[in-house]
Amino acid sequence: MVERVTATEATLSMIEFLKDKHGPIMFHQSGGCCDGSSPMCYEDGDLLIGDQDVLLGEIGGCPFYIHQKQYDYWKHTQLIIDVVEGRGGMFSLEGVEGKRFLTRSRAFTEAERKELQQ
Repeated sequence: MVERVTATEATLSMIEFLKDKHGPIMFHQSGGCCDGSSPMCYEDGDLLIGDQDVLLGEIGGCPFYIHQKQYDYWKHTQLIIDVVEGRGGMFSLEGVEGKRFLTRSRAFTEAERKELQQ
């Protein structure tokens, strides 16, 4: 099964660390503004999901949302969430740990696009 969003092993480890520290968490792919376009991590329920947010999938057992307009730009790609050293979004939970989540992507193959359309 083709996934629209996946995570690296380092990201999955960071997710487990954050869940141990904060309880259930969620992700939202930011569409710009103050923190640029980055995956933001929140305690579950701290960000209100709106009618224009799309549930892209789950990483590490946590829901991952993206705004419809961002989804329209990126729907031809698989988002690969990584974690790297450095400061990221000021409201994202990993920031105080000296880490930041980063979105990488790759274009879906023709076969994957067909599978996603089913």
